[in-house]
Amino acid sequence: MNQSNDSISDSKLLLRLKQGDNTAFQLIFDRYWKRLYAYAYSVYRDEGVCEDCVQEIFISLWQNNNNTTILHLESYLFKAIKYKLSAHIKKLRFDFVHEETLKNLGNQESERTNMEYLELEEAITANINQLPGKCHEVFVLSRLKNKTNSEIAQELNISKRTVESHISNALKLLRNRLQETSYFILFIILRLL
Repeated sequence: MNQSNDSISDSKLLLRLKQGDNTAFQLIFDRYWKRLYAYAYSVYRDEGVCEDCVQEIFISLWQNNNNTTILHLESYLFKAIKYKLSAHIKKLRFDFVHEETLKNLGNQESERTNMEYLELEEAITANINQLPGKCHEVFVLSRLKNKTNSEIAQELNISKRTVESHISNALKLLRNRLQETSYFILFIILRLL
């Protein structure tokens, strides 16, 4: 091709790019890199971020050139850098919100919530420990160790029906006790029922 690189139109470069022409990609890169960087830097004055964003635009252009229809290359590239910077700025805001949330995790409200949870856990454990003999043993195997009724029956050498009966009795006893201590609703939420 004897044409000067500057005289090759964007549309011809795009056609060649779709055919996998590395030279066309390099020409597009050389033609637009400085302009995209200058625009990005005028919006967001961080050299590293601007360089990364421009690089990502060109990587995307190369990787997706077969799947993307570009009618006007210059407009496409400048819109792409605008959206890339916008996404970066939004991410920074999101990260800042998360950082603030993390800082506040140790506040008094979360400490109070932790105390309430510990009290709830103690109350439930105390009530489970008050269950009579086999009833307690079956309930712990079922709800805390996640064993099936068949596994419990085999382990304790009792019938599956007896296991079901113990679990039913345990739940009735716990319902009654926890209703009195106002932890009943939390008990249900914790899926112990």
